[in-house]
Order: sequence, then structure tokens, then C-alpha cells
Amino acid sequence: MRFLDGYGRTRPLLRRAALTGAALLAVTAAPQASAAAAAADRGPSGGGLSAVIRYTENGIPHILAQDYAHLGFGTGWAQAADQVCVLADGFVTVAGERSRWFGADAAPDGSLSSAAANLSSDLYFKGVRESGTVEKLLATPAPAGPTPDLEELMRGWAAGYNAWLAQNKITDPACKGAAWVRPVTVLDVASRGFAVSVLGGQGRAVDAIAAAQPPGRAASPTSRTEPAAGAEPDPAAAAEAARAFFDTGRYDMGSNAVAFSGSTTASGGGLLLGNPHYPWQGGRRFWQSQQTIPGELNVSGGSLLGTAVINIGFNEKVAWSHTVATGTPVNLHQLTLDPADATTYLVDGKPEKMTQRTVSVQVAGGDPVTRTQWWTRYGPVVTGLGPGLPLPWTAGTAYALNDPNAANLRGSDTALAMGKARTVAGIQDALKRTQGLPWVNTVAADSAGGTLFTQSQVLPRITDELAARCSTPLGRATYPASGLAVLDGARGDCALGSDPDAVQPGVFGPGRAPTLRDAPYAENSNDSAWLANADRPLTGYERVWGNAGTPRSLRTRGAVEDVAAMAAKGRLTVADLQKQQFANRVPAGDLAAADAAKACAALPGGAATASDGRPVDVSAACAVLAGWDRTADTGSRGALLFDRFWRRLTAGTAAKDLWLVPFSAADPVRTPRTLNRAAPGIGRALADTVAELTAAGIALDAPLGAHQFVVRGGQRLPVPGGTEALGVWNKIEAPWNAAGGGYPEVVHGSSHIQAVGWDGGRCPVARTLLTYGQSSNPASPYYADQTRLFSQERWVTSRFCERDILTSPQLKVVRPRERR
Repeated sequence: MRFLDGYGRTRPLLRRAALTGAALLAVTAAPQASAAAAAADRGPSGGGLSAVIRYTENGIPHILAQDYAHLGFGTGWAQAADQVCVLADGFVTVAGERSRWFGADAAPDGSLSSAAANLSSDLYFKGVRESGTVEKLLATPAPAGPTPDLEELMRGWAAGYNAWLAQNKITDPACKGAAWVRPVTVLDVASRGFAVSVLGGQGRAVDAIAAAQPPGRAASPTSRTEPAAGAEPDPAAAAEAARAFFDTGRYDMGSNAVAFSGSTTASGGGLLLGNPHYPWQGGRRFWQSQQTIPGELNVSGGSLLGTAVINIGFNEKVAWSHTVATGTPVNLHQLTLDPADATTYLVDGKPEKMTQRTVSVQVAGGDPVTRTQWWTRYGPVVTGLGPGLPLPWTAGTAYALNDPNAANLRGSDTALAMGKARTVAGIQDALKRTQGLPWVNTVAADSAGGTLFTQSQVLPRITDELAARCSTPLGRATYPASGLAVLDGARGDCALGSDPDAVQPGVFGPGRAPTLRDAPYAENSNDSAWLANADRPLTGYERVWGNAGTPRSLRTRGAVEDVAAMAAKGRLTVADLQKQQFANRVPAGDLAAADAAKACAALPGGAATASDGRPVDVSAACAVLAGWDRTADTGSRGALLFDRFWRRLTAGTAAKDLWLVPFSAADPVRTPRTLNRAAPGIGRALADTVAELTAAGIALDAPLGAHQFVVRGGQRLPVPGGTEALGVWNKIEAPWNAAGGGYPEVVHGSSHIQAVGWDGGRCPVARTLLTYGQSSNPASPYYADQTRLFSQERWVTSRFCERDILTSPQLKVVRPRERR
């Protein structure tokens, strides 16, 4: 038997594998011309599904299978081996059974929705399950629905997960012996994909969907999560609340990504650095693998847990990453209600009854809770978007949420198609064909030197013209501020239109997506598409995609400065990408630390007044700020002091008072700048920071890593990087805990990092790092091994080609098989 390698050539892998003692799966590779015939022969054998999993360093599995069902089987098996408890917890969520097992009042981990409590999570997800929403999407033919290949992958994934449960004992204390760990179905797998798709829409309004009741109804059992009732918010307050709600800088997800073209590199091939910022715990973690069907698919990278595809990754010719986009993925319709019935709304003067979803949820130690949810032609009635934007249901008005991603199960098909692409043009074609990305941008590079940035996400088709014509007074405030349209639901002519190239009604077609091809660099750090390349700004898109000509985040400004300088320097290699990832430059420090030190030194008597009115000697802080190296390396002295000071100063000082040179759209990367040393908040922020650190017993010049760390296996691991407020590329967010030593745990930040390029050889040059490791099980050898690497700013050398996999000194071959 011979296998196809990643380049379409046959190689005697069985003989080579035998020399290493590894018995590999026998697959006969059909020539390309016979692909259709080979596809007809695919399918599980009478003995059930199986795969070959070759593990290399850091527990990274290279999954080899003969078709998509078998590949899904190997992927589900391997994910279960590393993450069974986290996966099982997520399946409880999408089944609407958290209250049954964990109690109604406990909080979910936030990975699959923003529900504040298990009860509201269950009411929503059980309503989705009982309405048949996901089954209908599964039954929709491609391209609007899933392809047969994806259906086979999901079927195999469920079988692989179940086989692992049946054949292994769980050792992770998080769910060892737990009754809530159960076999799953394809519907469970697809329901998890649905939850990911609506994370930016219905998933952020779960509490408001579960709480919505007509006026005069009895109080909801989930009333503790209801937004405050009352009159509609002041338009100015609503605009600010909407802006904050959809601010990508405040998400627990973010990312940086940059692609460099061949004109800037040493080899003439492209380069890609992906640095997604995702949670370090729970069900939104990445998991790393390589998936191979000889002659059909060969892709390596990171998968969101519970998905059967590579979401971010590379193959032998192209690499891509995603960043959370600024497109507003939902809109509201303001309903005019029938004066005689608050559950009937009017469209063009004709009454239309709301649809009721009555849902019962089992609750541990109590009676079932039954609630009715109210749905309209536009979507569910909601009572608010976050605590700052209440949307009260009155006798005359209610609000319905339109989330087009509630009709989108195509995200995994998009990932699968991208994994097969050979160029950035192929990536763009995959995005156009599948249209499955709900809330992310794509940045890509290829071996021929091409680059791509595109905001090809599924967005409601809100044009500026439609918003101007159909916005309610509330919408006229929220749309310019945040892209959140509030349309008049009583007018039929205010319905969302359709683009001819869109695969579902009511969304933009891919031809409208902001896109930049083959620029020397293409970069995004969660701001809009405007400055993907500062020399080639993108403009002309509708407000719902994002803004232009407005201030950028410090992380965007620092990133554009860095990558533009790299592109100008030229002769770039993967090593340059690695340096950028761990440069840990603090843009806020470069802008303000020197002036803050001078303002500190100018304080009379070296003292400042704290928020509580006490005088504090801050003189020692002046020299620390002046001597700080402006990085967030673990050994940096002064980084912690500046971090605590800067958070306080920016939280209490408006930008117009903070900077002497205001923002200019003509110079967006360099403005605003020049700290106003006379800003009244500087002294107070210094005093509060010095008092805080002194009370905690933390020296003002303590190295950052002594107080920003995680503990794994009893070992304290210093963590490099810095917060969004500082603008650090290597983003790390950790809650302050003075009693715990400072920042003693990371909640989200740099996650599945990849630096990929091509040097003219047969294999891609790739370095990766999964910051929190492959497994959540403390007993696993892969629980903290890559966290230790991250602490030391070291990388994993990717083994992509067969010869590299088979020569791994830690090669371990597992051949799971379904037992029937």
C-alpha cells in the first residue's frame, strides 16, 4: 500500500511506518481523475469506524483516515481523550439540562452563551431543541445547509466521542463518575455548532429572551436576570450603551493576525502570524491537531472544542487566522402592538400573533420550571441588550431580535473549505461559497506570496439607506454609534432585502464584504477593516460592518506600527514573526510613561492625594516609571506599576483631557498622543496605585512575572504579556487579586498561536503554541506543558509532513476502532 503525501505524490508510508514500529491505516489513494469513484467507495466498513492517530510532542495528534466519517471518528476520540469533561459540560448546556445537574442558580462557564444562570441558559437551549431549529438547518440542502462531507464528519465525531467513553475510564476529577457524562448524537454536535454561531447574537441575549413577558404577566422565575424595567432609555444613553455592548475590545474574545506578502519576505513566499485571544478555561478553548485524508485533505491547526474541523490553521500551501470582527451581527425591530393584545403586533396595519414556545426545565431538588418565550417573524422578543440598554415590553411596544446566524450552520463547512484551499484566492472562494463565518474576519497568506484580509461574516443586510429610512428614534441614536439598527417593525417596506450572491435571505452577499488583497501586509487587531493596511485604507462600507475615520485602539495602533516597520525592513522570516509575538511592547508605555514619570517628579514634596483623601508619598514611583523598559516581559520592572496606574488613569479621565494632541483621521496611528501632565487624574492614579501595591506587599519595581502568573501542578509559572488597556500584542487578561499575589490566573488572552511561512522546501515552516495545553485534566502530561513553554516564550516546531511525523522521538500510534 502507498499513501499520498501532502503534495499529491504517492509514498510507501506503510513500509516507512513499519520501520518505526507504527502500523498505519491502509488506504489506497485514488488518482485525482478517479476521485468520484473513490468517493463512492467511502463509508464505514462492517466493523465500524476507525482511524489512526499518531501523537507527537506535546500530545498533538495527527489523525489519518480514509474518509470524512472515519476522520470525524478519530477527531472525536482524540478530543474526548484530552477534554472529555469540558465537552460533556457543553453537551449538557445545549441539551438544556444544566439546572437538572448543577442547580438553577449556578452560572455556566460562559463559553456557549452569556446566560447569567443555568435556568435561563436551559430555557433558551431547550427551546431551541424542542423547536427543531437545528434539525431544520441540518435538513437544509447545501450551500445554505451543511454539505454531505460535514454531515459525515459530525456523524463520525459523535461516534468517536462515544467510543472513547465506552472504552476508557475518566480520570479527570471534574467529571469522574458523573452521571451527566453521556453518549451524544449528531444533533448534539450540530447544536454545539449552532451555539457557537449565535454567540454574538441570540447567545448574548439569552437572559433577555428567557425573561421577556407581556406586561401584566406574573414575575418570571428568572427575574433575577431581567434587565431593569422602565421607560425607554435616553437616546444618548442608549447610543453609549449599544457602543459598549458591541465593543470588540471588551469581549472575552479578540485576536491579532497579520499576513506579509512575498515582497516583504526573504523567500518570496507569504508569512502568517495568528494570535487569537480566547478564554483559557471552559468550552471555548482551542485544541490542536492535524487531519489527513490522503489525496483529499491535509490540514493542521486549532479547533474550537466540540467542532470536527480545523478552525484556524494551515496546509502545505496556505495559512489563515481569524480575528473577532466589528460587524454588528444583529438588529432590532421595534414592534407596534395591538392595543387589545400585547402579544399581537401590527405589520402594515394587519395583526400578527406572536408564536409561543412553552418550555419546561428540570431543576435539581425542585419542581420543574415552565416558561413561555415569545417569537415573531423577526426573531424572539427581548427585554434588553445588556444592563445598559433596557428594551421594556409595554402595552404599545416590544422589541424583537433578528440574528441571521440563527439560520447558519455553515461555519464548519467554511473551515473545511479553507483547509482545502491552495492560495489566498482559494480562501476567498471558500468564504464566498460557504458564507459561514458569524463574527470573525479572516487574514491569510500563501506560499506564492499572496495576502488577504476580508471581513466576510454573516451580517443582517442593514444598508445605511435602510437605516436612514426605517430607523425608529432609538435606532437613529444607536446605529451611528454602534451599527445596531432599530427598524420600524410595523412597516413591511422596512424588511431586510437580499443580495443576489447571498446564500440566505436578509444578509449581505460576500461581494459587499470589506476586502484587501495582496497588500505588503494585512493586519487586524479587532478594530474595523479601515486600517487593515494603513497605506491602503478600506472605506465605503455600510456602518453595520464597522466604522472608519475614528480613533483606533492602542492595540491596533501598536500592531500597525510594528507590522508596517517589519514590512518596510523586508527579508522577513518565521523567526521575525516569533519575535513579534513575544516583543511584549507596551504602546501605552511608549506614549505616556516618560511624561507620567515627569508629572510624578513635579508633584510638590513627592506626594499626591489618593481617592480617599489621604496623602501618599509617590516619589519612589517616579524613578521606576522613568527606568521601565516599556515592555511586558516577565522580568520587566515597572510594568506592573504602570499597568495598575494606567488602568486607573484611563478609567477616570476622558481622552480629551488625557492627550494634548487630539485624534486626527489623517494620522490615525500616531494620534492621540502626548500625555497631558497637568491632567488632574494623574496624581490621584499614582497615589491609589502606590497605596494599593504597598498594602499588598508588592514592591513598586517588582518584576512583572513575580505577580502575573499561573499555578500548574503546584508550580508558579510567570506569564508574559499585557492587558487590552496597555495595547500589548501578546494580550493577557487576568483579574486583580492582591491577596493572591497580583494577577494569579489568566482568564483569557493569547491562545492558539501560529507562525507560518514557506522557504521553498517541501514542507511549510510552522511554529505553534497552545498556551494552556491540550488537556484540562490535571493528571494529563499535556495539562501544562505548553503553558511552561509560553512562560519561557518558547515554541513548538510543527510536524506537518509525513517524514517529520514518523521521525518524532515521542511518536505514539493509537488505532481506535468502533466496537459493535
